[in-house]
Amino acid sequence: MTEFIVNNLALVALFVVSGAMLIYPELTRFGFSGGSQQVGTLDATRLMNQGNSLVLDVREAKEFTEGRLPRSRHIPLAELDGRIGEIAKFKERPVLLTCRTGARSAGAARALKKAGFTQVFQLKGGISAWREAGLPIEK
Repeated sequence: MTEFIVNNLALVALFVVSGAMLIYPELTRFGFSGGSQQVGTLDATRLMNQGNSLVLDVREAKEFTEGRLPRSRHIPLAELDGRIGEIAKFKERPVLLTCRTGARSAGAARALKKAGFTQVFQLKGGISAWREAGLPIEK
């Protein structure tokens, strides 16, 4: 067995890497994505229509002015720790995080979970996915 692995190291490495790539999306869905759940545009729309949720955009100011989700609130990721008190009333309500592609919202999700927020969701694919789905954008 060891001789096979040594003789076919490239194939074994390819097998391990491809297996990891298959498992990674599932791991991010179940708690390894900043402690929040990723939702698609349909579920995000449902959360927004509930009326008691907060849509939090963590992009930079220039990106925010180019277009945002309807009724979204803007707190850049760099300022989130210092401004968490502004949104404290949403600790027990759904909070939908969005950024350009979904990468920054994971950091924001960790910060909100650490601050005691219980229902944190990330828009999978960020505002780019929102635009691709043809959903409304506010300017």
